[in-house]
Amino acid sequence: MTNVLETPRLILCPLQIEDAARTQEIFPHWEIVKHLNAIVPWPYPADGVLTYYRDMALPAIARRDEWYWTLRLKESPEQHKHIGAIHLRRGPNNNRGFWMGIPWQGRGLMTEAVEAVNDYWFDVLGMNVLRVPKAVDNVASRRISEKTGMRMVGTEMRDYVSGQLLSEIWEITAEEWRARRNFGAKSTK
Repeated sequence: MTNVLETPRLILCPLQIEDAARTQEIFPHWEIVKHLNAIVPWPYPADGVLTYYRDMALPAIARRDEWYWTLRLKESPEQHKHIGAIHLRRGPNNNRGFWMGIPWQGRGLMTEAVEAVNDYWFDVLGMNVLRVPKAVDNVASRRISEKTGMRMVGTEMRDYVSGQLLSEIWEITAEEWRARRNFGAKSTK
């Protein structure tokens, strides 16, 4: 069972099949998908989210290979409507992915979500390292990695919705994450 997580401005709710219709409304936009893995179909089909949730995400959650959350604003009168999603997955070089609906981008909300799921990755799941690939052109995602203490450890070519692009692999270890979180907690007193 995936836990509900909270940040100062967000509630991260475990993914449910009922989230598919809302995701289908706000997800399939070029500015959101262009730097995602090429397995995302483009143009995006009308049943793409439902098919993905039913056939891929929910079975991976049941196997405990992946963990998915939808992001909901705490202050919103429509908390039942999510604004984005984030997930974690087991594997060697691609452990976290996320997307945010266009109207909510640039507000620091995804940084809050990343911090919450990083805590979950290291403290609840007991993982030792978190690695995340990202297209070099994806400046906003790179900035989130920098703000959350990750470091770039390599480059490689990867296939994205927008084509083959140079990618950076970003990493943080459990020890580095805990040191960063403990330092931040002490510095706020």
